Amino acid sequence: MRFLTAGESHGPQLTGIIEGLPAQLPLSAEDINPWLRKRQGGYGRGRRMVIETDTVEFMSGVRAGRTTGAPVTLVIRNTDYRNWSEIMDPAPGNEPRKKALTAARPGHADLSGGMKYGHKDLRDVLERASARETAMRVAVGAVAHKLLGAFGVRSAAYVPGMAGVWSERAFDWSLLEQIEASPVRMTDPSAEAEVIGRIDAAKAAGNTLGGIIEARFQGVVPGLGSQMHWERKLDGRIAQMAMSIPAVKGVEIGAGFENAMKPGSEVHDAIYWEAGRGYYRQTNRAGGTEGGMTTGEELVVRAALKPIATLMTPLPTVDVVSHTPADAARERSDTTAVPAASVILEALVGIVLAQAYLEKFGGDTLEELVERVERYKARVLAY
Repeated sequence: MRFLTAGESHGPQLTGIIEGLPAQLPLSAEDINPWLRKRQGGYGRGRRMVIETDTVEFMSGVRAGRTTGAPVTLVIRNTDYRNWSEIMDPAPGNEPRKKALTAARPGHADLSGGMKYGHKDLRDVLERASARETAMRVAVGAVAHKLLGAFGVRSAAYVPGMAGVWSERAFDWSLLEQIEASPVRMTDPSAEAEVIGRIDAAKAAGNTLGGIIEARFQGVVPGLGSQMHWERKLDGRIAQMAMSIPAVKGVEIGAGFENAMKPGSEVHDAIYWEAGRGYYRQTNRAGGTEGGMTTGEELVVRAALKPIATLMTPLPTVDVVSHTPADAARERSDTTAVPAASVILEALVGIVLAQAYLEKFGGDTLEELVERVERYKARVLAY
């Protein structure tokens, strides 16, 4: 399964093309739109989330509520484009354009992208670097999760800590409703209240906040990925996808960073076997992967999200046209997007898993795939 996205933050639309989906996968806009609503939610979001109400349209590859096996084309319209059509007009001329950005924001792609591509109006960089791009990747991820659901995989996303506050209540699958109802997607109401207060204070100060996001997957078969070649190692592919989320600066699977400071006897998960259950672990410090492959245990992926780079009380920078000191540009932005980023992480890791299932099991139709997955599960159970 391959996919490509296109579009700018203030362009007319975001577009995604998915190639390699099996035929006969039930698929409708309502399999995707709830994911887009969750991505737009969370305490601390800015005015753009009020302007946009993201919904997806199918342009190809889906007919009568089922995939046909052809490439699936998805579109999300940018409502705000009506206010930016002159600025984003692809026709030549009319330069310098309104809302040109020349004061590079520290922590953003502005300066590096400007130097790389030779742009002096840094809007040519930020429009694609914007996290707005993740709306389409979440839509692609929602399609991937629809496929994973046919294999018995379920997932969750939450925020274990943000704004300097850690939840005191460990994740449990019984807490899913509480997480979905939480404006910051946390398991601990007292931590939630403290975080909301810190978000309000940061907004008043023109500052931004980061945090830790986590995605979990149950029901994943063992053996996805491979130890044979570096680019086929599933944990590496997951880490690359997670790091592609704007503002993510660190990724771990299981207790990765914590494990690095402990002796091996306190890190590795002992293996057991039981008739009718097969192989299992009583602990899951590895987070569901060993040697670049899934183990069959719960897959746990964490990422560290730095504070958003656009500050309403800007940091010092340099104007790339005049080379004189300046205050960093201020684009409309969020105080924090940590809760939404957890949804993005869940969606994108789902893409990697769906790709791995399709690589391993193949098949032109959903029925073929499900049959092959079930046969594999039976073989693994008897191993």
